Amino acid sequence: MVGLVEKYLLEKIEKEGPIHITLIDPEKVTPSSASRVVKEAEACNTAAIMVGGSTSVFTSHLDKIVKAMKESVEIPVILFPNNITGISRYADAIWFMSLLNSSDPYFLMGAQVLGAPIIKNFGLEPIPLGYIVVGEGGAVSVVGKAVPIPYNKPELAAAHALAAEYFGMRFVYLEAGSGVGKPVPAEMARAVKNVISLPLIVGGGIRTVEQMKEIVKAGADIVVTGTVVEENKDSNKIRELVDNMKTNKKPR
Repeated sequence: MVGLVEKYLLEKIEKEGPIHITLIDPEKVTPSSASRVVKEAEACNTAAIMVGGSTSVFTSHLDKIVKAMKESVEIPVILFPNNITGISRYADAIWFMSLLNSSDPYFLMGAQVLGAPIIKNFGLEPIPLGYIVVGEGGAVSVVGKAVPIPYNKPELAAAHALAAEYFGMRFVYLEAGSGVGKPVPAEMARAVKNVISLPLIVGGGIRTVEQMKEIVKAGADIVVTGTVVEENKDSNKIRELVDNMKTNKKPR
């Protein structure tokens, strides 16, 4: 069953073309700074806020961050958990994700089994997601025990994404890793988009307008940026990326 947040994302993509989501690492913000950042992001037409990081965070701190965000914006706040400690009752939805190229069954299915009852108890909207780590992978590769797909093997990323669709997942996420030097190659995004009918999310290492244009042209439906928000203390960079994304819609 498609929930309200998922419906919102799908309708926004259908109406506007590719959309932008701002990722906030709860370990790197306070409630007050998180409130300021999400207000600025919303003013720049980011479509939603994602909350999550690669390392551990106290649930009590996560709750404070999410509550501050919810009190500050109208757009959805979606959890992007690295483990069951990344679940907060105060969010609108959660990416119910499986790290498809992890070598550890815990990140394929174990954490999900533990988290599912908590999600139901909190009344969060789960959005099924196939998560694929590529290239350098960054911290998420280490924490999630992933075997990153090489940048020059787009066919492997496409095969993983197709498996996600056949499993019944409703979004696919290509992740290069937070703060990495090179984002997901356009060729890889294009190869994935050519074989799936699901919305494609791309994140990790996207800092410039040129990179944004390239990945949107390749077929990304949602582009996630996080490090660029941390590196730029004002909203100009977010606005620049979002504005250029909207003027480079791919044919639909």
